[in-house]
Amino acid sequence: MICAIDIGNSTIGFAFLKEGKVGQVVKVENEPKSELVRAKLQNFLEHSAERYSIKKVIICSVVPDVLRALSAKIVKAWGVKPIVVGRDVKIPIRNRYKSPRQVGKDRLLCAYAARELYGAPTVVIDLGTAITFDGVSPKGDYLGGAIIPGLRLSVEALFEKTALLPRVHIAEPKKVIGATTEESIQSGLFHGYGALCDGMVLRLGEEMKCSPRVIMTGGNAEVMRRFMKHPVDAVDENLIFKGMSLLVK
Repeated sequence: MICAIDIGNSTIGFAFLKEGKVGQVVKVENEPKSELVRAKLQNFLEHSAERYSIKKVIICSVVPDVLRALSAKIVKAWGVKPIVVGRDVKIPIRNRYKSPRQVGKDRLLCAYAARELYGAPTVVIDLGTAITFDGVSPKGDYLGGAIIPGLRLSVEALFEKTALLPRVHIAEPKKVIGATTEESIQSGLFHGYGALCDGMVLRLGEEMKCSPRVIMTGGNAEVMRRFMKHPVDAVDENLIFKGMSLLVK
């Protein structure tokens, strides 16, 4: 059994892989200062040690402090030293970023996984804490892309930076024209971000001089797909875990 771990800004995802296939996926809130979250994480690690025979661990992280702390916990709980993407294993894709080290390993890994699993040219849309758009050229090179605040960040910013707008629950709107403030914010989130995704895919394709496949990943991917006009070739919420599986197979 292999455990692939995705350390993001909001959550830590654990995927248990067997024969290259993603099995159970567990997500834990990434709140290192919360005693309750730390206790839940420790309990999960201990329970997993009893349930699975974990032979290998691979981690992709965008939070260095959490990476260090979690790696130590894994060694203690599972007796396995994790393989870290970018440090112990390189992602085999040509990186055309001006400063290659600036690219988040999660972005590069998803681009690589999309290329290997779905082909190139490709645009990968990852709906996480930030929403990223990444282009893979017809030759299979990572080109770079765009970053915007994600849905949750936008909701929190509206609440914190305005005097009268409420904090709303992220839920699909029934129509474009909201009849209440809450409905209006929800419409802006889903119809607005859907239109943004449409526009970005078109602009990326124009600059790449091709018609790329569109692959979506992240927690809200399946929902957001319904608010886009542009065709989406695949929604793969486990894309990053499949990328890690490709690196250690």
